[in-house]
This record gives sequence, structure tokens and C-alpha cells, in this order.
Amino acid sequence: MKLIYSNENQFLVNNAKNILENHNIEVTLKNEFASGAAGVLAPIDTWVELWIINDIDEEKAETILAQALKQQGEHDWFCQQCQEQNDASFDSCWQCQTEKAS
Repeated sequence: MKLIYSNENQFLVNNAKNILENHNIEVTLKNEFASGAAGVLAPIDTWVELWIINDIDEEKAETILAQALKQQGEHDWFCQQCQEQNDASFDSCWQCQTEKAS
């Protein structure tokens, strides 16, 4: 098992977990309930951790998470075909299905 992602925000860690599971990568969470020890432990030691089960999935998981995190920093885009505004995570227009321009 290898630690692949950690964050103080449990929602973000669970989102990363869902992304990897959707790519058939087995994962598990650790420190889900460690926030109660804040003050006794260093704050970073209470962050939720996402671990991959099979070490051979490490490179694939890192690539998938890097792509997902990159998309979080992107901005919404407008379709060249129908001028509809689309969320940055969409690869094609939700209205007319035109592919996102590179």
C-alpha cells in the first residue's frame, strides 16, 4: 500500500477516492476520524489520507489525480459551435456535444 493523496478537507479526499475507484483502482482511507485528536497531534497528522492497495497502480493513480487536479484550476469554457458556457471538467459541450477545443 502507498499513500497517494492527503488533504485537510475530507470532501476533496473522498472526491479523489471516487475518481480513482471509477478507474478501477482499489483504494482505502486512513485517518477518517483523526480530527478528534487535533491539538494532541500535529494538524497535518489528522488529515484524511488516501492509500492505493496495489503498488503497481501508483503511476496510473498519480497520473489520474494530476489530471483531475489540473482540471480544477481550469476555467469554464464556451462552445465554439453553440456558444453555450460549459464547466471546465466537461470535455464536450453539454448542449450540442461538440468537443472542447484544445
